[in-house]
Amino acid sequence: MSDLSFPVPLWVWAAVTLGIGAMLAVDLLAHRDNHVIGFREAAVWSGVWIAAGLGFGLVLLVWQDGDVATTYYAGYLIEKALSVDNVFVFALVFSFFAVPDAYQHKVLFWGVIGALAARLVFIFVGAELLRVFFWTAYLFGAFLIWTGWKMAASKDEEVHPDRNPVVRLVRKVVPTDARFHGDRFFTRVDGRRVATLLFVVLVAIEATDLVFAVDSVAAILAITTNTFLVWTANAFAVLGLRSLYFCLAGLLRRFRYLHYGLAVLLAFAGVKLILSETPVGKLPIPLTLGVIAATITVSITWSLIATRDRPGGDDGPAAAPGTAGTTGTAPAEHGPDPGASSTRSRTDRPPPRPR
Repeated sequence: MSDLSFPVPLWVWAAVTLGIGAMLAVDLLAHRDNHVIGFREAAVWSGVWIAAGLGFGLVLLVWQDGDVATTYYAGYLIEKALSVDNVFVFALVFSFFAVPDAYQHKVLFWGVIGALAARLVFIFVGAELLRVFFWTAYLFGAFLIWTGWKMAASKDEEVHPDRNPVVRLVRKVVPTDARFHGDRFFTRVDGRRVATLLFVVLVAIEATDLVFAVDSVAAILAITTNTFLVWTANAFAVLGLRSLYFCLAGLLRRFRYLHYGLAVLLAFAGVKLILSETPVGKLPIPLTLGVIAATITVSITWSLIATRDRPGGDDGPAAAPGTAGTTGTAPAEHGPDPGASSTRSRTDRPPPRPR
């Protein structure tokens, strides 16, 4: 890992964080009408967020030097690649609960805010552990290698978001109505304030993202322990999650072998982290960036070639297969079919999470 150290004034931290908040506000205002997001719109917004992430690297290049910018880009690229795994889970959760297309962006918006908060905590805790206890590099490295192996060896399996312990706890503690009530997370039923099914979906998204946060933060800490670089790379990668979902949700079946590439990246990050505390020392950042770029390119190309005869979707709503209709509206009584997970054919479901 790289221990690049350069002074970052408090006002820079504040300015960058406020800038990220401003971008979130712009995104919220642009989608405040809960319209169904099509592929073209999602692609445009994805381009905006990717440009913002790449542009920040240029700012670092001018402000600091090439090593800092290259390290940031390596972290940003691995976080962006791992975020595709989030998209798989988003599709599964939305499909399972049959979330209307028009409400998905709101769930993802608040989900991203929760993801940023969780990652900020994990970043500072993880970096401090690596700084104080050198042996934690071996633990984090072993965890990443194990996670990579588990991802590569995983088989297709049913996923039941409603069985998540956090979701079950919330349903026990918080009065919940098993229906959607527009895009509201809370409403009143028979004079009593209750959480809606959309809130349960949000909890499921947040709960599963905690696992992703641990993986992704550990992976980028294998590249650098500079908290400013880790935070900004994470933040700019996560900012584009919503648009990335609407771009790729209808194409997920074509990324058949991407999880092998992600598994290689996690294992590589684990090995890199362990080697940093051995006589071998830290691997060069240009080598790291090259391995990340090559792995992503090969796994995506391999997937697209292997599935080139499959339909890739159209310009309609790029929502998860099996969700509500494209009108973007649903009656208050709408909710998931209790038997949906067992009665859907495999072709009606998005691909299982590859972890």
